[in-house]
Amino acid sequence: MIWSKEETLPREELEALQLERLQETVNRVYAKVPAYRKKMDDAGVKPEDIKTLKDLSRLPFVTKQDMRDNYPFGLFAVDKDSLVRIHASSGTTGKPTVVGYTQKDLETWTECVSRIACMGGASSHDVAQICFGYGMFTGALGLHYGLEKIGAAIVPSSTGNSEKQIMYMKDFETSLLVATPSYALRLAEVAREIGVDPIKDLKVKIALVGSELLTDAMREEMHKYWGEDVLITSNYGMSELMGPGVSGECSELCGMHINEDFFIPEIINPETGEVLPTGEQGELVITCIKKEGLPLIRYRTKDITRLFYEKCKCGRTFCRMENLSGRSDDMLKIRGVNVFPSQIEEVILSFEELGPHYEIVLEREGYLDKLTVKVELAQSTDEFAVLERITKQVRNKLKVVLGLDAKVMPVSPNTLQRFEGKAKRVKDLRSNK
Repeated sequence: MIWSKEETLPREELEALQLERLQETVNRVYAKVPAYRKKMDDAGVKPEDIKTLKDLSRLPFVTKQDMRDNYPFGLFAVDKDSLVRIHASSGTTGKPTVVGYTQKDLETWTECVSRIACMGGASSHDVAQICFGYGMFTGALGLHYGLEKIGAAIVPSSTGNSEKQIMYMKDFETSLLVATPSYALRLAEVAREIGVDPIKDLKVKIALVGSELLTDAMREEMHKYWGEDVLITSNYGMSELMGPGVSGECSELCGMHINEDFFIPEIINPETGEVLPTGEQGELVITCIKKEGLPLIRYRTKDITRLFYEKCKCGRTFCRMENLSGRSDDMLKIRGVNVFPSQIEEVILSFEELGPHYEIVLEREGYLDKLTVKVELAQSTDEFAVLERITKQVRNKLKVVLGLDAKVMPVSPNTLQRFEGKAKRVKDLRSNK
């Protein structure tokens, strides 16, 4: 189902709308946000210079550091009295990034999430269980209001107490699950442990997963646990831009449709900032063109993807972003080689003998980096020959994919840490040496 007529606008009409909203946004932030005005003045660009969409590239980038430097409300285009909701990041690596919403912003957010929920197969007939943490994190409330808008019954179960989550799923006949991919797998594990078959005993038919990278291998792993008939779609967003709802996959599973009447995407070379041609992979940059409270312009997401503009079979004309390859700031530099954790995940999930949980450990011995990949066996075994074979095969495949050697350490089932929120797979100990 297509939620909004804007999703099928002809490209010419859509771009005219984007330009109109971009010009209005640039004029507003230049007039009302001193930090933006300074950045634009330093770049030698005025609002009247933005005459076409191509002129967007003349505007300076905004980064997470800009948000921290202007903490808490320095980038806001409205006064605090106009805000009806405030969210913030955890701030574990510095000052938190603060985001705020006017009433109109909340309506826009709800509209965007309703669209991506419908893309993923949701309807008014669904019982939607939201297993994101409620609080300052935008994910739970964003999905909550969007799904509620389309008429789904919401089970705001949050995270934790996984056995009770399974009880709710069974008793309420939950048909739609909202979770991170890793927590969706954990819930299926817990269900099996307490004698509940996720495929036969539960009625989940749709999974809207986000907040983590969903690789093709992880999607296949989820199907093993939840059933081949479950429609698993990935959706994308971040608090700085709005929250979930920036883009989402439709049932064609050929990339995530970006809500282009609210966001203008670009792909840049992450090292030079140069805008790349359509179809090339690089860092995603997003400009918000219909936000009142915090209208970020050319925000560097650090996420690596590519854009496609061909009309989708589903009928939507919005451009699609490829499922993420990783984040430029998550990229690991190991002995001069660039490694994304998603590459390691793809290798691990290609082995039936291994479960979906893993840990990447980086250490430094002398002047050399040492990479250890802990992998969890799907079934216990003490047979040395079996363990040696698995270790050798995984190590060899990692060497082919990554271009470097890694130590592979198989561990018993249910040994590695499980995560209810975003999974933390990398333990980098090199800075401790």
